[in-house]
Amino acid sequence: MAVDYLVIVVYLAGMLAMGWWGMRRARSKSEFLVAGRRLGPAMYSGTMAAIVLGGASTIGGVGLGYQYGLSGAWMVFTIGLGLLALSVFFSARIARLRVYTVSEMLDLRYGGRAGVISGLVMWAYTLMLAVTSTIAYATIFDVLFDINRTLAIVLGGSIVVAYSTLGGMWSITLTDMVQFVVKTIGVLLLLLPIAVVKAGGFSEMKAQLPTEYFDPLGIGGETIFTYVLIYTFGMLIGQDIWQRVFTARSDRTARWGGTVAGTYCLAYAVAGAVIGTAAKVLYPKLASPDDAFATIVKDELPIGVRGLVLAAALAAVMSTSSGALIACATVANNDIWARLRGIVRPEGEQHDEVRGNRAFILLMGLAVIATAIALNDVVQALTVAYNLLVGGLLVPILGGLLWKRGTAQGALASVAVGGLAVIGLMAAYGILANEPVYYGLLASLAAYVVVSLATRPTDAAVLAAWRERLAGRGTEPENASETVSEQVPAAQ
Repeated sequence: MAVDYLVIVVYLAGMLAMGWWGMRRARSKSEFLVAGRRLGPAMYSGTMAAIVLGGASTIGGVGLGYQYGLSGAWMVFTIGLGLLALSVFFSARIARLRVYTVSEMLDLRYGGRAGVISGLVMWAYTLMLAVTSTIAYATIFDVLFDINRTLAIVLGGSIVVAYSTLGGMWSITLTDMVQFVVKTIGVLLLLLPIAVVKAGGFSEMKAQLPTEYFDPLGIGGETIFTYVLIYTFGMLIGQDIWQRVFTARSDRTARWGGTVAGTYCLAYAVAGAVIGTAAKVLYPKLASPDDAFATIVKDELPIGVRGLVLAAALAAVMSTSSGALIACATVANNDIWARLRGIVRPEGEQHDEVRGNRAFILLMGLAVIATAIALNDVVQALTVAYNLLVGGLLVPILGGLLWKRGTAQGALASVAVGGLAVIGLMAAYGILANEPVYYGLLASLAAYVVVSLATRPTDAAVLAAWRERLAGRGTEPENASETVSEQVPAAQ
């Protein structure tokens, strides 16, 4: 394993080096949180694909293929569909708003009354997303170095927190681009063909496995529908995804770059399911489907290649973890902490916003690592996060973009009713049941429509300002106080 260890160590060292380099570029709030809104199509596509394809999509996608065959692709496939829908229908408008968080968009649309409550829901979602990604380090480092769970979480989490804190979105963008290349080579170009060949080819796989393993709908219609509700719609409204849209340098980049990334996700989904199906032929009696990825990598790949593919799995986890971490910190600082303190800074006041956001990334990173060590059930935590996100925020966000009659009161009622309904239904039916997100979403929609129609329409001036921002006009320039060089003495 010496060669494999060397590959991994070089990869991890490279991630830290990217963080140090990114620190030199992140000199303003815009550069630190959204990479200066300057990413072109190639980098935008690669980093967007990296953020949405995490450990669940890689290790979990192979596990679903092991359990259900080709229909195991549906979870990751619905993620790709969500990214395509976001890119084609909404990304250009989102990018033109030039905000930093989803809650800022809600404030613009509804007149400044929805930020804190929606921020709390989004913070809970991004925190749990970062936690579940961090827990995945335990599986990968256990295969690599045979170390215990806590040490694995601390090791992997510390590296992500370090490069994210140093350079913010610039560091994360650079590392995600490397991670995208590593995942493409490791999973699509190496593991996929090797796994199929080791299993004897598709003809042997069909001969060895039941026919339902090759049924595109074998996983079940209700499961596919639930994936669409949670993951496809979740892609439309998550802060971690929107924050990447904000990095695009133009409408065209956001639309076409995201379309390329979404198409890549569809291919990645099929690849994971095929690898899992091949693993079922090679290892028909694994204790857990999620062991399929690590087992086939460890037993079937040659030296060096094995290290690269494990680095690909590590890359998948790190890209999602870092993206969720900066989203969590951005929401905590800009949507919750600043609003609760009632900060209003006079124009021209010196204030190092980069330092403040960097401190929040470090603080949230420590909270994520501590929570990941204490938490055991990853699936339940992720389900709670997505149920709250979709049940509480989908309707007011999409309603704000599509229905001009929606009001601030309707949005607040939608968030409150949908969120409470989801929590109550999870207590009644169980966390992993489908009913909470189904009925919670319906309750959120009903509250939004009824309360909006029962209250006065949104002020015409607010709607006019909203339309100007959507059209890319009337955009407020970046604050003059944002640039660190203008805020902090040169000797610093």
